[in-house]
Amino acid sequence: MKKVTAAVIFQENKVLIMRRAPCEKFAGGWEFPGGKLEEGETLEFCLARELKEELNIEVNVKQFFLESIYEYPQGRIQLFAYIVEIINGDIQLSVHDKMEWVSKQNLLDFELLPADVPIANKIMEVLI
Repeated sequence: MKKVTAAVIFQENKVLIMRRAPCEKFAGGWEFPGGKLEEGETLEFCLARELKEELNIEVNVKQFFLESIYEYPQGRIQLFAYIVEIINGDIQLSVHDKMEWVSKQNLLDFELLPADVPIANKIMEVLI
């Protein structure tokens, strides 16, 4: 089972989601940004590295938020979501072709990738 990280980034009561670019796996699907764990990494280090590589931002990984397991046709993933704060940089897209800051009530209006849906559901439950 692949271990994958995801960032829950809030700004002005909205959360960041990204759309996978046409040339990427799961093209057109919306997700919370992050990426695959590499050997020897902690989950927190992986998430910070992926956000630097894919979005060109430096972050503070603050706290664990949720674990989601999903069986895709390509294999099973274990997704670890963390609350993250951007501390430096402006977001630049590379593996995504679009980004949106979305209010919690509109999260499920987007075609989220299945492993990301439990994260959206928890955001809608815990945020006022």
